[in-house]
Amino acid sequence: MKVLMTEYLRIDLDKETWECRVCDHEIGPATTNYKEGMLVYDRNPRDVHPPVIDPERYEYTFSPDPEWIRILEYYCPSCGTQVEAEYAIPGHPPLYDMEIDLPALKAQWSKREEVKEPVVGPEVELDRGHHHGHKH
Repeated sequence: MKVLMTEYLRIDLDKETWECRVCDHEIGPATTNYKEGMLVYDRNPRDVHPPVIDPERYEYTFSPDPEWIRILEYYCPSCGTQVEAEYAIPGHPPLYDMEIDLPALKAQWSKREEVKEPVVGPEVELDRGHHHGHKH
């Protein structure tokens, strides 16, 4: 059974592996950080957040200093889908943002049917003529 974890990641509980939801590529063991199996683009933060004021005239430009921060983008090595992005301290290892308890996840899903696509709730039309609850 496969369990959806994020917009672009799922876990195959039978094989205990991370997979790309876009191309089905097996990324790596679900017992480790999925980022270890990704392509990583170490972005210059000034490319993402360019200076707001002239860097020739001012030391501080409201643009991040690459000596203090880096932006890491993680991509599926098979299809190139961007799976995650994080702001990190230079030299610090990638954040371990999802450590999965596989036995608990397997137990939780043992009596459920596999969900292949996210469940979306019903669309709700707001009655613009009536105010409910919140008032200014």
